[in-house]
Amino acid sequence: MKQNKIFYAIVKNFFKLLLKIYNRCSSRWLTDLDPNEKYIVACNHASNLDPLIVGCFFPRRLKYLAKEELFEGWFLGPCITALGAVPVSRSTNASAASALKGFMKLYQDGNDVLIFPEGGRSLDGKLQPLEAGVALIAAHERAPILPAFIHGSFKAMPTGSAFVKPTKLRVTFGKPLKFSDEVYRSKDGRNVIMDSLNKAMRELESSAS
Repeated sequence: MKQNKIFYAIVKNFFKLLLKIYNRCSSRWLTDLDPNEKYIVACNHASNLDPLIVGCFFPRRLKYLAKEELFEGWFLGPCITALGAVPVSRSTNASAASALKGFMKLYQDGNDVLIFPEGGRSLDGKLQPLEAGVALIAAHERAPILPAFIHGSFKAMPTGSAFVKPTKLRVTFGKPLKFSDEVYRSKDGRNVIMDSLNKAMRELESSAS
């Protein structure tokens, strides 16, 4: 466990420094993070860089699901594992129910969980319609959602690109979205949660300055 924590710190600080130097990457927080709260971090997704960026600039280790093919490389595999990635097979990833159960298990184990509610990478860099899975998880676990938005990752490494351009990057962490038990239990609760998350992420998207 101690060795695992040391390797995590080494990998995280290495990539964080690399992102700061090469991409002038920075982070912005709209509110302080509650150290006693575990969050579902909901972030836009326009590049393979996104999990790395959020994982490096979020102060705690995040857990998230990733395609098992990403773990095959001798370098990338151990690095993303250290940063909290959990491999899932193509069949599991294709099943929405299995993916939701996987995220819930990670959260139930006491982890902050990273999820990309668009369901896949954006092909134009703009925020795509959000899928309701994040609301299902939040309602089931009574979990707060922390919206986040990365600016610049699509230009730095769009879908299909094998190289990272030195584009300036910034990740903004918004204000946590918390809901009452009445909302979580309500028949329309998921719509309330999704409306709030969609509004928060659209506002983060527009705050490019």
